[in-house]
Order: sequence, then structure tokens, then C-alpha cells
Amino acid sequence: MDQPMTLGPMLGRCAHLAKARMDARLSGCDVTPVQTHVLMYLHRHGGQALQCHVTAFLRVKPSTANGILDRMEERELVTRTVSGSDARQRLITLTEKGKELQARFCRIFQDTEAVMLRGFSAEECRQFRTQLEHIIGNLEEDREE
Repeated sequence: MDQPMTLGPMLGRCAHLAKARMDARLSGCDVTPVQTHVLMYLHRHGGQALQCHVTAFLRVKPSTANGILDRMEERELVTRTVSGSDARQRLITLTEKGKELQARFCRIFQDTEAVMLRGFSAEECRQFRTQLEHIIGNLEEDREE
């Protein structure tokens, strides 16, 4: 009799399938995955954030973040201005075009999540999220030890 798949490989397979479905849906948006993350991050932070915060969020070198933001600025998804509070800081702001694309991403994410959770009750979804948060917390705590 086959052994049931252990949790780690199951989570890995789930993440792989979810990413593949998300990538397929996002393929028509002509944007890289990292640009998607930047747009979503800016949206979650009121449409703007300091470049150093975007860099920290992406966990990349400042030069790498600069290249990503250069390409996004060329595509008119974001603008970069000097921060009013500190002239050494750059403020990254979503443009109207960036906001429209980000709204499209939200719909795509919601559609993909609906597929993932098809057949689950609202209570099962709530419990599942709680359990995943617990697993994530355990793994983050273990990483710090």
C-alpha cells in the first residue's frame, strides 16, 4: 500500500500548481512576477512607499531594485520622486496605469483563489487559513533559532 504524501511535499506541490495557474492567468498582462509583487506591495501601502522599503520587501540589492523600478517607470507603472521628508530618499508611487494593472491582478488572484478553494465551506476556508498561518509562524520561528 502506498504511503500518504508527507506535508512538506504536499505543500510544495500545492504551491507549484498555484503558481503555475497564477502565471498562466497573468501571462496576458505583460509584466514580470517581481513587477507584480511591487505593484501589489504599493497597493497595500496606499499606492506609494519609499524605495528602500520596496527593496527590503523584495529582499534584493538596491541596484537590483533600481533596475526593476527603472523598467516599471519606463512602462509608466510607477513614478519616482524625491521624498518630501528626506531628499536622499525616493518615493515610489503607482500611476493610473499601474493602479489599473494592479486592480486586474487582484481579480486574477481572486479567481485563482476561488479555484483553489472550490468545494470548501466558508468555515473550512477560515480554518485552513488559520492552520496555514500557524504553519508559517512555526517555520519562521524555526528559521530564527
